[in-house]
Amino acid sequence: MKKLLLSLALVATSLASAQNNTSYWQQHVDYKMEVDMNVDNFQYTGSQELVYTNNSPDTLDRVFYHLYFNAFQPGSEMDVRSLTIKDPDRRVGDRISKLTEEEQGYLRVSSLDQNGNELSYEEVGTVLEVELDEPILPGEKATFNMEFEGQVPEQIRRSGRNSSEGVALSMSQWFPKMAEYDFEGWHAAPYIGREFHGVWGDFDVKLTIDKDYTVAASGYLQNPDEIGHGYSDKEVQAEGDTHTWHFVAPKVHDFTWAADPEYIHDKRTAEDGTVLHFFYKDNDEIKENWKNLQEKTEELLLFFNENIGPYPWDQYTVAQGGDGGMEYAMLTLITGERNFGSLVGVTAHELAHAWFQHLMATNESKHEWMDEGFTSYISSAAMNQVMETYAENPHTGSYRGYMQLANSGVEQPQTTQADRYNLNAAYGAAAYSKGAVFLAQLGYIIGKDNLDKTLKRYYDEWKFKHPTPNDFIRIAEKVSGAELDWYLNDWTRTTAKIDYGIKEVTEADENSTKVTLERHNLMPMPIDITVRYSNGEEEIIYIPLQMMRWEKPAEHENWTVAKDWAWAYPTYELNIDKPLSEIESIEIDESQLMADVKRDNNLYTAEEPSEEEEEGQE
Repeated sequence: MKKLLLSLALVATSLASAQNNTSYWQQHVDYKMEVDMNVDNFQYTGSQELVYTNNSPDTLDRVFYHLYFNAFQPGSEMDVRSLTIKDPDRRVGDRISKLTEEEQGYLRVSSLDQNGNELSYEEVGTVLEVELDEPILPGEKATFNMEFEGQVPEQIRRSGRNSSEGVALSMSQWFPKMAEYDFEGWHAAPYIGREFHGVWGDFDVKLTIDKDYTVAASGYLQNPDEIGHGYSDKEVQAEGDTHTWHFVAPKVHDFTWAADPEYIHDKRTAEDGTVLHFFYKDNDEIKENWKNLQEKTEELLLFFNENIGPYPWDQYTVAQGGDGGMEYAMLTLITGERNFGSLVGVTAHELAHAWFQHLMATNESKHEWMDEGFTSYISSAAMNQVMETYAENPHTGSYRGYMQLANSGVEQPQTTQADRYNLNAAYGAAAYSKGAVFLAQLGYIIGKDNLDKTLKRYYDEWKFKHPTPNDFIRIAEKVSGAELDWYLNDWTRTTAKIDYGIKEVTEADENSTKVTLERHNLMPMPIDITVRYSNGEEEIIYIPLQMMRWEKPAEHENWTVAKDWAWAYPTYELNIDKPLSEIESIEIDESQLMADVKRDNNLYTAEEPSEEEEEGQE
């Protein structure tokens, strides 16, 4: 009840915030589905009632549904893209092209009506194009009733049957799913290989399946005492050959499930009241890791609660399945035959997506770097604590990944649509590594304390909504007081790089030193200069970036603010009120939180005296 009240409070706050922003609106869906799964041939039939609320200011005369399973057919866009890209995903490769009819996936709509009136529609690859019987006016609702059938493909990418680890069913994006419509219009992109964008709503799903199968799913099981399988303490004697599982999932934008006859089902109640469910194969080689994972998952959950905001649902599920790790509403599917560190690491990443995708639900096709980058940032910080490594900078891996990309010659702007990257490797580095560096480096720009406050305010203002990059950077501006449009523009919309260097260090006079700094590339940045003196003292000289119209709060007891640096000037002269002879070293960005692509010009060290000079000093 406590978590339910919290969830309702969060929704109320979210709606109030949306009302304050008169330009923001979002659509709403309520799904009711009944599905019958045949585990012998992996085919299923389903009925769907969808109540669609048009909260937009626009009149809608057509709608689109995603039919994701159609991607797993020879000749599909996913198949052809995998065959023609230079570095195909190894999990896909040419496998789709070789699927037999019995191994392929499909989703077919056999009937569809709007408010009882039959509709005309056309299946175009992974999208169903639907002409409406009557327009849906702003503020109006329409009820769509659909009959559909599907076939689960062999496990290739995310969804499928008979995974390499023997999981029978990984059922993500398995139903005809209404496409999102927002201030940019319809988002009915074909499914080629990247991730998903959905409409917020409530799901009520009844799944009939062989009684021996244990099901993990989004939402709350409504009939545990009829089902058993670890959901109830009661012994359940099944009548007939099947069980009908009834799940309800509130305030989500997808519904996913997995099933296997050999699942072990463990439960753990976290300190905040969240019930954690774990489903994994009855395999002696992995049991110990999966048992030990459970405590770590609770620790991760509590870390994210503290550093982002409270997890609002009453449960979260980690299930063995899929082909790697992938986040879904209230649930993640991960491959389970991993070493313990990897198992915790992938769980950390996918659990973090509960916030950065399932609470702050960015459009993953357009802003993949927000989804994956923010998740990579916070999960690395969480792993640093939970696994007790306590690295000074837990994001060094992300920086390495970005540096490789920046110096590779294949980088594309982060505004590139996710499927439009020339290389999968370039997509991965841009989304995960450069996306994480965006946040870590923002901490360098505005200060770590301001970054932490920004993430929490971002949660408060944008949970249960679809934020854009501009929405996030405006939060950072409000928290810090800095002007940051330049950072969002240059980092995400261009491939401009950061490269500052020390050009020259000379004696200005007997009591001062002149340092000439140089900007070698196009990306502007404020600069932290660490100066160490021969007497053991240390000073941080902060050079503000003029266009920020702001100064970073002091981060060192010996903190000096110099005059600001306007971007158009390629060089900058810094005066240090100490003679050159008393300076041991000068370094640009000792923290290495600024993603400078060429650091060999960032450090000046005093020359060691020659033997003759040393003898003269004796």
